[in-house]
Amino acid sequence: MRPNPQLKKFIKPYSEKIQNLTLELRSFITELVPQTNELIWDNYNAVAIAYSKSKKLKDAFCHIAVYKGHVNFGFNRGAELTNTNIKLSGVGKMIRHVSVADFDEFPQEEIKKMIWEAVGISENLNSELVEMNIKPESIVMSISSKKIRPKA
Repeated sequence: MRPNPQLKKFIKPYSEKIQNLTLELRSFITELVPQTNELIWDNYNAVAIAYSKSKKLKDAFCHIAVYKGHVNFGFNRGAELTNTNIKLSGVGKMIRHVSVADFDEFPQEEIKKMIWEAVGISENLNSELVEMNIKPESIVMSISSKKIRPKA
């Protein structure tokens, strides 16, 4: 699936390193789980991208949040993951993440296992997702008028 053309515009204010990292993480997810939609928010304090087998955030299994010096790779129901040796950050009820500064240091094999567990959790919560045969889309969900972005 090609990214929505606006995604590159949304991440353009970030350094080339962060732009590339975002696109590498995006490819990692979409190649691993090709039957997923990409839901994009150009929010006030970050660009957020969720991956869901539906067009609903509630069905998302993982996400990317783009910040000035790093990208968070998160799990929407990360507190429920059991198949992990990676320490995830987060204190909320559900969402957990790992901060990524360099794709070469991203623990791909361990994260793959966690993604598949997260997909399973999402499908268990909405059994319709198991049978869905979607044509994946990259969809801009919203664009905030005010934003905090790095200075170019």
